[in-house]
Amino acid sequence: MTLINKDILSKAQEWLTYDPKTKEEVQNLIDNNPKELVDSFYKDLEFGTGGMRGIMGAGSNRMNKYTVGAAAQGLANYIIKSFPDEELKAAIAYDCRNNSPYFAEITAQVLSANGIKVYLFTELRPTPELSFTIRHLSCQSGVVITASHNPKEYNGFKAYWQDGGQLISPHDKNVIEEVQSIHSLKDIKFEGNKDLIIKTNEDIDNEYLERVCSLSLSRKAIDEDNDIPIVFTALHGTGGTMIPRALKKLGFKNISTVKEQDIYDGNFPTVASPNPEETSALQMALDLGEEVNAELVMGTDPDADRVGIAVRNKENKLTLLNGNQAASILIYYLLSKWSEDGKLTGNEYIAKTIVTTELLKDIADSFKVKCFDVLTGFKYIADLIHKNEGKMQFIGGGEESYGYLVGEFIRDKDAVISCTMFAEIAAWAKSQGKTIYDILIDIYTKHACYLESLVSLVKKGKEGSEEIQKIMATYRNAPPKKIADYKVVQINDYSISKSFNIKTGEEKDIDLPKSNVLQFFTEDGSKISVRPSGTEPKIKYYISVKLSSLESVNIEDIFVLLEAKVQSFISDLGIE
Repeated sequence: MTLINKDILSKAQEWLTYDPKTKEEVQNLIDNNPKELVDSFYKDLEFGTGGMRGIMGAGSNRMNKYTVGAAAQGLANYIIKSFPDEELKAAIAYDCRNNSPYFAEITAQVLSANGIKVYLFTELRPTPELSFTIRHLSCQSGVVITASHNPKEYNGFKAYWQDGGQLISPHDKNVIEEVQSIHSLKDIKFEGNKDLIIKTNEDIDNEYLERVCSLSLSRKAIDEDNDIPIVFTALHGTGGTMIPRALKKLGFKNISTVKEQDIYDGNFPTVASPNPEETSALQMALDLGEEVNAELVMGTDPDADRVGIAVRNKENKLTLLNGNQAASILIYYLLSKWSEDGKLTGNEYIAKTIVTTELLKDIADSFKVKCFDVLTGFKYIADLIHKNEGKMQFIGGGEESYGYLVGEFIRDKDAVISCTMFAEIAAWAKSQGKTIYDILIDIYTKHACYLESLVSLVKKGKEGSEEIQKIMATYRNAPPKKIADYKVVQINDYSISKSFNIKTGEEKDIDLPKSNVLQFFTEDGSKISVRPSGTEPKIKYYISVKLSSLESVNIEDIFVLLEAKVQSFISDLGIE
């Protein structure tokens, strides 16, 4: 039996004074579901690596009118303080999720009630288009209502700053402080100013698509092979609004979509989870790909900032690329074309997160291009672009979780750009008598064969959060000396921004913001990263192994060896 803390009960009873529907829902929790009551009220939703995200329902730890209203009011307060002498503007977009239009409208009402002009999309649109809109319309801020790839019960409030990137320190903490200073519904201005709410769609769409297509590096290859069979699925989300249009605008003519998944639906009826990292999510697209003999299959998450990709392997079977492989192919293509076109001057760079494959750095080094590491979360790549603006040229970047970016005019991962780029890579490869898979083998042969794996342990609710904290504390207080019979030779603890060389005892500073991440490097060149998710009730283990020399060994045999090695690490860490 779950005991209800008196403070939690008191907090819940305050919500009984809200609207009738909320009162009914909270009373039902008090009477019939004490565990759910605790989970709904034991804390307030906070901004993590992806903003505020949570299960929809009544409660301070849930997504609802009041938590969204408080977030919007806190953001409005901070915008007003930050830009006292400017005309204030913000953009708002939303995805296909249940209640997304409702939460977007609440956000628009609150911001406009505070004197902020709001550009509100009238239909669902991809998250990266929101990032573009902020910069294009010179807004100080923006919001997209989305919970990305989370289950259907979730929604979220993702806030952006004037550079088009997600909120980072100090802005995220300052907004949280503003939200926490709201102690009464009277502090939230729900009555909007309709004269300050401007509905937008088509003009922004056209500008965005023009910029996306301007990134093309292989127009001739596209013209010669524009009939490459491509399958795309939006997984019921916003990708369907822009990606087929972008591919056609770029010149591709043979595009098939999964009709059942073209339908925008926050219940995601055809998939267990709308996460392109999961094979099952793309199964219908893969089946269609076999029917039409597609050379490229792509599927995006609900807010179209991440994409899953399948290509034909040596046996002519569709095989899914993982995020590290896709990122490696993208960066290799970009640097190859920049080099071929004589555009590399020594002042360019790429970026990746600390948990993403080191193969990206190997590729960048071979082209004498700088590779920057940032913390997990694409907002840190956006911040890096902002800091280097006018000093260095950002070519592209990626993260293992299927998010990629090309160019500087968007400041978030962009699946619209990614889909057009991978279609272009398919044409570029074909112009050389190759496939995308062949390009991957070329990369492995030239550099090293890497294999990465992600294991996520779900720990829900208050008890789960406490368990995750305990796991991280154990790793810090008693770090492993060996993993799968390989000695640990280096430990990076990003919570204190320190790197420890176990062999020499040397200690170095890490020039990145503090974050609750641990990395263990073993004597064989493997890397194990452990971090609690900032957006989901999970603790994540990222495992990376490699083989430096292929020497005509069959690539599939290499993968078997590397997979066995990955499994030995997983088993030894006890995280199966």
